[in-house]
Amino acid sequence: MLDVRRLRLLVELSDRGTLSAVAEALSYSPSSVSQQLSQLEREAGVPLLVQVGRRVQLTPQAEVLVGHARAVLDRLEEAESEVARSLTAVGGTVRIAVFQSAAHAVVPQALTLLRAEHPALRVEVTEREPDVGLFEVSARDFDLVIAEQYPGHTRAHREELDRVHLVADTIRLALPPHPSRGRRTQRVGMSDAERPYASSRQGSGPAEPSLLAAATMPWVLEPEGTASRDWAEQLCREAGFEPDVRFETADLMAHIRLIRSGNAVGLLPDLVWAGEAPSVTLVDLPGHPEREVFTSTRLAAAARPAVVACRDALARAARATATPSAR
Repeated sequence: MLDVRRLRLLVELSDRGTLSAVAEALSYSPSSVSQQLSQLEREAGVPLLVQVGRRVQLTPQAEVLVGHARAVLDRLEEAESEVARSLTAVGGTVRIAVFQSAAHAVVPQALTLLRAEHPALRVEVTEREPDVGLFEVSARDFDLVIAEQYPGHTRAHREELDRVHLVADTIRLALPPHPSRGRRTQRVGMSDAERPYASSRQGSGPAEPSLLAAATMPWVLEPEGTASRDWAEQLCREAGFEPDVRFETADLMAHIRLIRSGNAVGLLPDLVWAGEAPSVTLVDLPGHPEREVFTSTRLAAAARPAVVACRDALARAARATATPSAR
């Protein structure tokens, strides 16, 4: 009979591509992984791996076996979920992958709810970029992922994962605090922080900053290659300018500090405020764009009581997070 633990190694190799990646993910040595897969070949009675340069490749017979192994692993996970549903208390461990602003805004309140309602449940939270988190949930490194999707940037579909909407998160132009706030003396000339307001002022009326008004300002955006960066650059190009990106960081708390200090402008989702009053000037964008925040888990784990409890707590925490008003 084929050994389930060895079948999982074959599935891991199919997902991760190299023996060293499998070993690192499962805290094995590469030689141990190789030995276990060699034993699986003997059990199956057919070659499963072929050497291609310095890497190994799955044979057609191995690919067939991987398909059945995934079904076996899913069925075992479904069995564990059914056993857990027969218990009166929700317990065990749930490993959650989460991107930064969701970790800041939603997760703390959700953990508070879970601690009060399910004290036997252990929740482990690790920050991951959405694409990485989705892959690692698929590979069983995590049980649940909180991910994001920007307008026009659809995440790759993974048939083994579900997707449950968590919150629609409005994105706004973020400018330094209005230069008149807290001013005690009159200065001559205009600072960079004043430029977006003055450039769109008509006559003696109030300033009406807009995306185009920030075209000449330094920008802070997330690193190149991220969905948020691609979306932000496209938004600026549609408005008729190329953003002068002087600061690149995935840390949205750094974005806030750079904008608040008058050194940059940027685009911030409402979740970064976690229900608190914004410390920068926020301006609505044309069309009121929103990113979708959602959770995903393996279909085989979706009915597991611990996963259901975590999703319920996350949904309630998301609803409780107040949306800041623009400006």
